[in-house]
Amino acid sequence: MSEGDAVKGAKIFKTKCAQCHTAEKGLSHMQGPNLGGLFGRTSGTTAGFAYSKPNKEAAITWGEDTLFDYLLNPKKYIPGTKMVFAGLKKPEDRHDLIAYLKEATA
Repeated sequence: MSEGDAVKGAKIFKTKCAQCHTAEKGLSHMQGPNLGGLFGRTSGTTAGFAYSKPNKEAAITWGEDTLFDYLLNPKKYIPGTKMVFAGLKKPEDRHDLIAYLKEATA
């Protein structure tokens, strides 16, 4: 997995993700779940968030590789997900966002 730039990733998060998600542990859910503790967690399992049935049933363990594929096109990766985000087409944008998430959600 290529190393991303967490500073660039923070900007991507702010413009593409922060309207629906919080990253730091302990913050509240928004339209999407809080992402604290994301790496190593199974999809659809964050306490207190109403996930779609497909998201829960996908049982994906979130890591760099699964996030890289998911962030390309979430609706294709988990058909039926409630997430309305179209995805990040540029691989470098996905690497940068993942680098940021590794720091922010730890």
